[in-house]
Amino acid sequence: MKQTITLWHFRNAFNELRPNQFSYEAIKALFNHLEELEEDTGTEIELDVIALCCDWSEFTSALNACSAWGFNVQDENEALEKLRDNTTVIQFDGGILVQDF
Repeated sequence: MKQTITLWHFRNAFNELRPNQFSYEAIKALFNHLEELEEDTGTEIELDVIALCCDWSEFTSALNACSAWGFNVQDENEALEKLRDNTTVIQFDGGILVQDF
């Protein structure tokens, strides 16, 4: 049995299990990314909040993400390119989500 999840349900699931994991904007960006992925692949994705929290990290900038991953880069554009060469990056107003690798 499957249930259609809206952005409201998605946010509530995070608020119940991991209320401080991601910002409001990051949750919306992740939801939109997962919906697009479902459409592109034709495969439904099961909502697993804990797995998503393990798979994604939020950063205020690509430079901060690169620093956390140990990449030596000089500017934001170089940082985004380096991250995109290694993983999936979701940009949103106020930061980025990086799929952990």
